[in-house]
Amino acid sequence: MNPPPGAPVFADLPGDIRVSFEFFPPRTEAMQSQLWQAIEALAPLAPSFVSVTYGAGGSTRERTHATVARIVRETALTPAAHLTCVGASRAEIAEVAEQYWQAGVREIVALRGDPPSGAGGVFAPHPEGYADAAALVAGLRHQRPFAISVAAYPEVHPEAASGAADLDHLKRKIDAGAARAITQYFFSPDVYFRFLDKARAAGISVPIIPGIMPVTNLSAIRRMSPNTTIPAWMERLFAGLDGHPGSRELIAAHVAADFCCALYAGGVRDFHFYTLNRAEQAYAICHMLGLRPPPAPVTPGLEPGEKVP
Repeated sequence: MNPPPGAPVFADLPGDIRVSFEFFPPRTEAMQSQLWQAIEALAPLAPSFVSVTYGAGGSTRERTHATVARIVRETALTPAAHLTCVGASRAEIAEVAEQYWQAGVREIVALRGDPPSGAGGVFAPHPEGYADAAALVAGLRHQRPFAISVAAYPEVHPEAASGAADLDHLKRKIDAGAARAITQYFFSPDVYFRFLDKARAAGISVPIIPGIMPVTNLSAIRRMSPNTTIPAWMERLFAGLDGHPGSRELIAAHVAADFCCALYAGGVRDFHFYTLNRAEQAYAICHMLGLRPPPAPVTPGLEPGEKVP
């Protein structure tokens, strides 16, 4: 369903979408508080899953596990724990995966992972580890029946020899047992739809969920993802807003929601939001797309909104 001609772009969207959110493990008590405020704010939107990242070289191993375990204990959310190949043997990865399983985690985001600082930006497999994400997926599937997500790169991984080679690697990850792919963020709907067409033509039939990053810092985007194209209009739109963080965030939320509407018009119903442990923008975008928390149950004999004595 799209708004009728002349209606505002967000008018009466039915909210028939599914969402998921990515968080990162906090380093300090203040960051821990911010994370849990974000989780509590976004939980009513009933996400399909929430993922928790795993730092370069396994640098956040304990914090990632603690965050995921707390999500299992204290919420009804489905956590998907990130797990990488970097700096760990197969036995060590199996130990981490088993800890996740024993904690009640049934979903994994399996990634090759970024090289640790000091490695010169070059990935080198552990001598007794997995060579790449496809091998990691196969190992995890052999160990436990995890539901596994993997990464996809609509604008090609910066280390890939070619777009065809990158797509072939994605297919190997799917053939190894991955249930879905989540894309790196991108800023043009055509980028996603062209990639999806190529993936389907290559025989990849699993869901490929677009990753959505509301832009509040273009410099950080350039630094984190040199392979991501930033449209010239976006550069112009955010120019001059460095000293106006509130305005920048408002504009970023509207731009991302409009972007999601374009994906929605093309048939997308699943969206994965990179939250940076902040709820406001992701919640606002979901709201503009028509997604609402389910109404709270009413206790017989009480008026709506009245508290149980």
